Amino acid sequence: MRSFANIEEFSAAKGEHLGYSGWREVTQAQVNMFAEATGDHQWIHVDPERAADSPFGGTIAHGYLTVALLPAFITEIFSVGGLSMVVNVGLNRLRFPTPVPVGSRVRGGAELTELKNSPAGRLAWIRMTVEVDGQKKAACVADTMFLYVP
Repeated sequence: MRSFANIEEFSAAKGEHLGYSGWREVTQAQVNMFAEATGDHQWIHVDPERAADSPFGGTIAHGYLTVALLPAFITEIFSVGGLSMVVNVGLNRLRFPTPVPVGSRVRGGAELTELKNSPAGRLAWIRMTVEVDGQKKAACVADTMFLYVP
């Protein structure tokens, strides 16, 4: 994990890759719980028997489940000291270049692409890339925005 003492030190890392999270397995139980929480019960996610005959050869994680892992990945990759809070502001761009097969391992990578002053603190744009172990294409590329409040 990369640690920044304060927002100024973090700001100096603009344009740098900040590191990677650890690998974590995406399980069918997680996918099923996500389906319950969101009401998205599409068979490609929750029906292993039917999905076995699909082009993916099995069930795949919801794209938005992959997005939901981003905060956990970020907390493993870096920390910034001297803050009262960090607020998720949103996404500017989100893509899913390749699916995440259930049972595969994923990890997140982070790059600080921009940091600007705002009345409440500093706005940071962090490009998050979710990799699938053994695959060349990323599963998710998301330009996330956070407000860092001193």
